[in-house]
Amino acid sequence: MGGLTALIVVVVAYSLVASKLDRRWISGPMVFVAAGATLGPAVLNVLPLSLTNEAVLTVTESTLALVLFSDAATVRLREVEGDAGLPSRLLFLGLPLTILAGILVAHLVLSGIPWAAAALIATILAPTDATLGSAVVTSNLVPTRVRRALNVESGLNDGIATPLVTLFIAILAAEEGLGDRNWGLEAFKQIGLAIVAATVAGYLGGMLMALAKEHGWTADVSEQIAILALALLAYEGSVAIGGNGFVAAFAGGILFGAATRRRLNDSVRFTETLGLSATFLVWSIFGALFLGELFTHGLSAQPVIYAILSLTVIRMVPVALASLGTRLRPATLVFMGWFGPRGLASVVFLLLALKEIERADDGGKLLQTATWTILLSVVLHGISASPLAARYGAHIAKLEDVPERASASEPRIRLRNLAGRHAPEREPQQPT
Repeated sequence: MGGLTALIVVVVAYSLVASKLDRRWISGPMVFVAAGATLGPAVLNVLPLSLTNEAVLTVTESTLALVLFSDAATVRLREVEGDAGLPSRLLFLGLPLTILAGILVAHLVLSGIPWAAAALIATILAPTDATLGSAVVTSNLVPTRVRRALNVESGLNDGIATPLVTLFIAILAAEEGLGDRNWGLEAFKQIGLAIVAATVAGYLGGMLMALAKEHGWTADVSEQIAILALALLAYEGSVAIGGNGFVAAFAGGILFGAATRRRLNDSVRFTETLGLSATFLVWSIFGALFLGELFTHGLSAQPVIYAILSLTVIRMVPVALASLGTRLRPATLVFMGWFGPRGLASVVFLLLALKEIERADDGGKLLQTATWTILLSVVLHGISASPLAARYGAHIAKLEDVPERASASEPRIRLRNLAGRHAPEREPQQPT
């Protein structure tokens, strides 16, 4: 059986039992990372992949582009009207503080690593991915306000981190003599051209779709296909003119949502579904390309130490600092700090970085550190999401007059797994 055929069989098998596995704390990323590692070069070698394989880069990059566009088109900070701005704190205070903390720890723990490499590692591992802990954002045992904050943060922080990843890759490549010394001008040009592509595909495309829908020229299926095409157009159009495709996809999604006033959110589901399907391949690629490499070469303690700190201190302290003044309980700060899984965006950013600086002296440390962090996140966040969500929800439900239980609107849950909503009970609401 060929590797691709075997992987398709895994997809079918997982789809049939996804909800059952979810109840046993086995997530989709766990399944497909294991499948990729087993089928990849280090074990069965029936799924031969490499960083130079154009198909690998096309799949991973297109997947992130679809996710960035659909998230940005449907997730909005205005969902938190009446809130204290908790998602804004996580995005605009917590995320920069997480990157700064990651840079400092990387420079201290990973001996001899230059500041540019430390910054790149920290930024690659800063975005969160709700997929790895889906029970946290879908369980009604967790207070709505907390679920909504984590959901919005996960939907937007990868797009915010994208320009920084691009910048630090350019800086490190220039320092290693692998890229243009005028890295600042190059990064600025890529981002500027990306905004042009985003405006054309996202805003103008959205305006045309809104106009066509208003006049009854579209159908449900045609709207779904058009949105998918606009997402790909934002990405591919930007790349074609020399811009950053991921910035274009994220900005294009924001502009599309603004142009359509998010009246086409239901039609975005198709793009989300296709993006979800493609993430199975990305996780398999991660398992096949990186896990074998990780365990067949000499293990180093430094990347493991950084990975543990990345999932704890580097994430938790910034979340606590960003939440000062909100009167959230310590249990909430620990819960939100722990559930910052590293997932799809980190995998794709890692592939992009290795594509540009594979020959650099720091490429090996980057690979090991990011791989350990993502692997530990897949396992630890996957198995802890359901039990900790239930335990935390039960703890908060016993408390009176706490800000976590303030009345709040339900977040739009983005399609990120096949298990559906994991909601055995509804979280008790405070009387108003």
